[in-house]
This record gives sequence, structure tokens and C-alpha cells, in this order.
Amino acid sequence: MTQVEYGNTVKVHYTGKLDDGTVFDSSIDRDPLQFTLGEGQMIPGFEQAVVGMSLDESKTVTISMDQAYGPHREEMVTVIERNQILENMQQLKVGQQLQIRQDDGQTFLVGVTLVSESSVTLDANHPLAGKDLTFDLQLVEII
Repeated sequence: MTQVEYGNTVKVHYTGKLDDGTVFDSSIDRDPLQFTLGEGQMIPGFEQAVVGMSLDESKTVTISMDQAYGPHREEMVTVIERNQILENMQQLKVGQQLQIRQDDGQTFLVGVTLVSESSVTLDANHPLAGKDLTFDLQLVEII
């Protein structure tokens, strides 16, 4: 029976959960996820979990934060004064995502984590940083 190796393109159905069982993403009600192993399209632990799987095999794996989105880094959290925010963005809400442009023109996403009358706290960490992730995986195709 053929097993997945690095370099293979695969289709996988998955459900991702946090330690408390909260589902943060799933492909069950949509097309399976397609990617090529070894191209860095997925977090390292996800790729490693798929290597060696056979067609139609299912398994559950827990991926530590260091093999997922890394630790939550406090240096990526900043507090800015409300008066630094553009007038059309005054109605910020916790959980909202913003695109920030750096002086060099590069953009990145930040999440709003706290809003007060005088300041806004922005977090550039990935929302799943600092968390161990559990995935239910099913290999549906090796292309």
C-alpha cells in the first residue's frame, strides 16, 4: 500500500481543535485541503503527521506549539494611543483583524485584543501562537 512521502501532493480532510475541544477549523463541509509535502505550505507538525499515512487512513495527532505557530511572543504585542488611529477606524472591536503597512511597504495582519477610551492593544502573533493543536486527519487522495 502506498504511503505518503515528502514531495507527494495530497488531499486531506481535517478538523483542528484546541486543548479544551474547541474546533478552530475544519474541512469537513468543504473540499479537502490540498498541499505538497516539503514545500512549507503547512505548519511543520501537520506535514510530519501526514508523512507515512496510507490512502483512506484516519488518525488523530497533537502538535506542540513549537511545531505549529510557535510561542506567543510578548514583543509582538503593542499598545497605541487612540489618537494614532485613522478617523474611519475609531469603531475598533476586540477580535477584529487589521492590516498594517510598515515603513518599508510590507503589510502584515494584527488582531485587536483590547480597546479602551485612550488606547488600543494590537497583537501581531498568529491567533493560534502559544497553543498545542489537535488534528483529526483523513488522507483522501495522493495525487
